[in-house]
Amino acid sequence: MAARYYTANKCGRSQRGGGLQISFRKISESSHNFLKTYQNSFFIIYSCSIFFLGKFINFKGVIMLDTTFNQKKAEAFADGLIEVLNKSAVGLAISLGHRTGLFDAMAELPASTSSQIAGAANLEERYVREWLGTMVTGRVVNYFPESRTYQLPAEHAGFLTRKAAANNIAATMQFVPLLGSMEERTIDVFRCGGGVPYSEFPRFQEVMAEESGQTTLPALLDSILPLVPGIKEKLESGINVLDVGCGRGKALNLMAVNFPNSSFTGYDFSQEAIEYARADASRLGLKNVQFEVRDVALINIGQYDLITAFDAIHDQARPAVVLSEIFHGLRSDGTFLMQDIAGSSHVHNNMDHPIGPWGYTISYMHCMTVSLALGGDGLGTMWGEEKAEEMLKQAGFTAIERHRLPHDIQNCYYVVTKI
Repeated sequence: MAARYYTANKCGRSQRGGGLQISFRKISESSHNFLKTYQNSFFIIYSCSIFFLGKFINFKGVIMLDTTFNQKKAEAFADGLIEVLNKSAVGLAISLGHRTGLFDAMAELPASTSSQIAGAANLEERYVREWLGTMVTGRVVNYFPESRTYQLPAEHAGFLTRKAAANNIAATMQFVPLLGSMEERTIDVFRCGGGVPYSEFPRFQEVMAEESGQTTLPALLDSILPLVPGIKEKLESGINVLDVGCGRGKALNLMAVNFPNSSFTGYDFSQEAIEYARADASRLGLKNVQFEVRDVALINIGQYDLITAFDAIHDQARPAVVLSEIFHGLRSDGTFLMQDIAGSSHVHNNMDHPIGPWGYTISYMHCMTVSLALGGDGLGTMWGEEKAEEMLKQAGFTAIERHRLPHDIQNCYYVVTKI
């Protein structure tokens, strides 16, 4: 398959990089061994260091180069990198704590021993004890030496457990090891060009569905849909709705349950995602929703009253074509509701972005490379609101509104019509 090459066009042979081993030659032998063992997980050091570098560059319209060496700056930067290293380890451990249910178990326990915590989570005590070491030194979990017990503070549980719902940042931490596992393939395309196909990413649909389940689904009915004037009344009466890049169909199935008089269709190019969506719809007994494995660049003309895209447009191989098809797929009085990453199209305007380094990292580690693997444009996660509005206008839309919602720091919501 053309998009599934291992070493891309320029190389003609496999080139497996040394990754972080090269960058950290001057670190002590023990630190070197530590990094070598965990190199795939600590890829975010590269991008996060950009953030720290920004602290030492003067951004006033243009980059001002500092030509004098400042020892204090150098030491502060090195300290920052060590902090990144430690927080990368904490990020891995938080992902593990989420997946194993350790945070959920600890939230229900008083201060407990490692054996008690392992028992509550049905896990091996020795591993749990070592994981707790990360959590204690990472200031996530309290430790009481006298009783050798551990406690998850309620203030922390509110951001680490499944009960926290939309505030559960631990679920998002799963992207760190997931993307870290793709470091070797990403090094290949850095050197050779091309991209890494969507099919090679482990668990991506699962993690993305969980992320969507926390940010999009809880707010969909009461906060997101009402951004479109009168849309809930139209949905109750009965309209045709298309979700572009529907993934596992969570948003569409939720709408289908709540608006039985409307008809819903979901397109996605992932067979696994569509099979999951169909099974979920069947489990819910839905008769007003259908899912298709389909190129979203091909949409039936003039058929839909509402088209939605939840964090999907920037992933497309040909986003301009997709937006044009969406324009033609809408009826004359229809609405396109697009949720996509908030931020500027210009890197210097993203210096204070709350998750700027993360946005650029997940772009070259997933969103951009998936597009390039299909011979696409490689628009990237951080395509920005300026570029988004420009492309919407080029597609033919004339009325574009941008909205931000209090629960969501990472997305911008566009309400777009033809007139």
